[in-house]
Amino acid sequence: MFATGTAANDASAPLDDFRAALGNLLLDLAQQVVRDGEGATKFIAINVSGAENDMAAKRIGMSIANSPLVKTAIAAADANWGRIVMAVGKSGEAADRDKLDISIGGIKVTAEGSAVPNYDETPVAKHMQGQNIDISVDIGIGNGCWTVWTCDLTHGYISINADYRNRT
Repeated sequence: MFATGTAANDASAPLDDFRAALGNLLLDLAQQVVRDGEGATKFIAINVSGAENDMAAKRIGMSIANSPLVKTAIAAADANWGRIVMAVGKSGEAADRDKLDISIGGIKVTAEGSAVPNYDETPVAKHMQGQNIDISVDIGIGNGCWTVWTCDLTHGYISINADYRNRT
C-alpha cells in the first residue's frame, strides 16, 4: 500500500499545534494589555474593511481607536456614530462618505453614509453599556481590512494620571 504525504503530515502536526497554541497565547496577551489600560472599563474591537489596502485599513482603525472623542463617547455609552465618521475622515486615507457603512454591536447604524432607515439608537446604546464593544466600519472602496483593539477613556484615566504624585 502506498500513502502519499502521510509521514510529512504526521511530522508537521506537532509544529502546527505549537504554532496555533502560541498564536492563541499571543492574542490573549495582547488583548489583556488593552483590557488593563489605565482606567479602562471597556474593551473595544474595531474591524475596518473595504479600505484601499490593509495598511489604509490599519491607519483608519488606529484613527478611530486613538480618537479621544470616540473613546469618551464609548465610556459614556453614547451611540454617536458621527464621531466614528470624523475619525475615518481625519485618518487621511481614501474614503467616500457615501459608501461608508458602520455597525456597532452587530447593529447597522449607517448605510451608504447615512443613518439606516428607522434607525433606533436604543439597542446600540444598550450594547455600548457592556464591557465588550464591537465596531465595524466598511469604507466601501477596496479590499483592505484590519482589526484594532483599544479601550475607553474614562475619568479613571484622568485620576490615575493626574493624582499619582503627592503635591505637598
